[in-house]
Amino acid sequence: MNLELRNIGKRYRFEWIFRDLTYNFQMGTGYAILGNNGSGKSTFMQVLSGHLSPSKGKLIYSKNNKAISIDKAYQELSFAGPYIEMIEEFTLQEVIDFHWKFKPMKCSQEELLERLDYPKSAKKKAVKYFSSGMQQRLKLALAICSDTSLLLLDEPTITLDQKAVAWYGDLLQEYAYGPDRLTIIASNVEEDFQGCTERLNILDYKKKVVKA
Repeated sequence: MNLELRNIGKRYRFEWIFRDLTYNFQMGTGYAILGNNGSGKSTFMQVLSGHLSPSKGKLIYSKNNKAISIDKAYQELSFAGPYIEMIEEFTLQEVIDFHWKFKPMKCSQEELLERLDYPKSAKKKAVKYFSSGMQQRLKLALAICSDTSLLLLDEPTITLDQKAVAWYGDLLQEYAYGPDRLTIIASNVEEDFQGCTERLNILDYKKKVVKA
């Protein structure tokens, strides 16, 4: 999927989180979204995903030179962020079965479970009993291994230890990049951007305007 931004901006009350942002994200490329904590990276990612509407401007999704309406774009994207909740009453197997109903995958369920490398007992355990790191690995695995043309990752290693960060890097290398996928990663941790060749700093588009 290609994603074109035309003069988009997002504000809450009188504060512009970002403004006058025009940019073209091209399929087959990995992009790093930079900015310190509180700069608006997560808001920007939610606008890209369609979870939030921009206050001004226009987003244009397209694939194979055909425009995709914003209400259909979710079918082409996968998104992982620390604020995206899972159904924690579900067991691990139920979460995976549920996800499989809505997204085609690049691997089998057995391969995904092997990738997660959880204890065997985890398969029948409710996700609410998982550690924050285990939950984050599950979110990342489901998003990255989905067969979608747009992958959005926000603060992907925020709750991961060093071993899990290395696991994340291996998962990115195998599944996140290719000629038929656009990958966008937002973070302020350099290690999160493995495979990204382009960079956009949200601070370059952050303006505050106060009106009486």
